[in-house]
Amino acid sequence: MNYTVARMIQRGLHEAATGDHRVVAETDLAAEVKHLLAGGQREEAAERFGAIIDRQQRRAARIAYHYLRDPAEVDEVVQDAFLKAFLHLPSFREDLFFELWFTRILVNACLDRLKAKARRTRWLVPSDAREHLAAEGPPSSEPSPEATLLAKERRVHLEAAIDRLPTRQRTAVILSHFEGRSAREVSVVMGLNESTVRVHLFRAVRKLRGLLDRDGWTARGRHAPDRTSSRGA
Repeated sequence: MNYTVARMIQRGLHEAATGDHRVVAETDLAAEVKHLLAGGQREEAAERFGAIIDRQQRRAARIAYHYLRDPAEVDEVVQDAFLKAFLHLPSFREDLFFELWFTRILVNACLDRLKAKARRTRWLVPSDAREHLAAEGPPSSEPSPEATLLAKERRVHLEAAIDRLPTRQRTAVILSHFEGRSAREVSVVMGLNESTVRVHLFRAVRKLRGLLDRDGWTARGRHAPDRTSSRGA
């Protein structure tokens, strides 16, 4: 089976499974940009890549926020990820979907920023002060109705619990439960096989339940995710 036929079959299977023609269209556009770069047409390539940015911007910001929780840092890391993707497009494999390829770049950029932030915190903030800040959580800027306060408190507790997961478990949860990715898609982003992804998801959900149970949240009907994948593989 030649490359063109194989890719046509892959595209057809993906569209049949997800109904998502956008993902395929973005992959074709990325391939076009790659070929423009190969032909030395850098300005035209950058202009065409701008269309990909427009399509991916909100989704990228949403994923980055799950990691960073800071709008300014989110903007920076998303811009950095798009720049890195553009510079590395010559190595983009056209038999993969661009969205998954870019998500891997974005997630790695977020993790790198978290590691750098942790190093700065260790050097600049005493350990007892770090524990105090973690216990306080983000401050509330103004009074809100009770329902809003409860929703905010629930979100803060869930985010804090997710932040305590090991890196791979956290990434699996974010992509699966918050971004609706299948185990197969998560495996592509993380560079792991599907069975390993499912193990990470199972352990993550179990740990989240334990953390939230300990704080009394699941007992009050505020549940951690209860699935091992948002969609079938």
